Amino acid sequence: MKTFVISVGGSAIVPYKIDINFLKQLKATISRVSKNNKIVIVCGGGKTAREYIQAAKQFDVSDALSCLAGIQATKLNASLVSLVVHGNPFIPNSLNEVKQVLTKKNVAVIGALGYQPNMTSDGDAAQVAVYLKAEMFINVTDVDGLFTKNPKEHKDARFIPEISFSNFWNIASKIKFKAGQHFVLDQSGAKIIKQHKIKTVIVKGMDNLEKVILNKKFKGTIIN
Repeated sequence: MKTFVISVGGSAIVPYKIDINFLKQLKATISRVSKNNKIVIVCGGGKTAREYIQAAKQFDVSDALSCLAGIQATKLNASLVSLVVHGNPFIPNSLNEVKQVLTKKNVAVIGALGYQPNMTSDGDAAQVAVYLKAEMFINVTDVDGLFTKNPKEHKDARFIPEISFSNFWNIASKIKFKAGQHFVLDQSGAKIIKQHKIKTVIVKGMDNLEKVILNKKFKGTIIN
């Protein structure tokens, strides 16, 4: 069986409130693609994490400590996704625990794997992909892929269908890290996929996610 690591942004799970329709689509998609594949879903903290982080900063809490609140938000989202996908409340907390779950089941759902300075859920997902020697790392976000600018704010933003590891790193590395940051695939993830040459795809929606795993034509950005 092939292994796919999927980073699901918190913005997809909780854009403004919990997106029940998205969770239904995720459940149906994972049910289909996990029949013949091993799937790891890594959940981000999204809006929930950013709100907790910003609240902590109102009390002059450092970025490093604010991250702890964001980490708990990823685990909260992961708990919900895990219950939705396969009714299992157990959330692995280490790479070894992820591997152990996959020896018994075809699906594992996780949040952040503990506290690591300047690490994000994308970085955690990339680490999992390296550890499991995954076929591919798939980042599911709320835009169609990588653009020259934020497409939600700039109408002239151009879509980038394919980019090299180095060129993607050049873009990601220029964005200063901050707790709860929001980018299609951030520095920690970009650095890891570049170092280990992990084929990565950025897509929006379950339809494109399924097409990627089934090796069909999809809309998204390929990093290789």
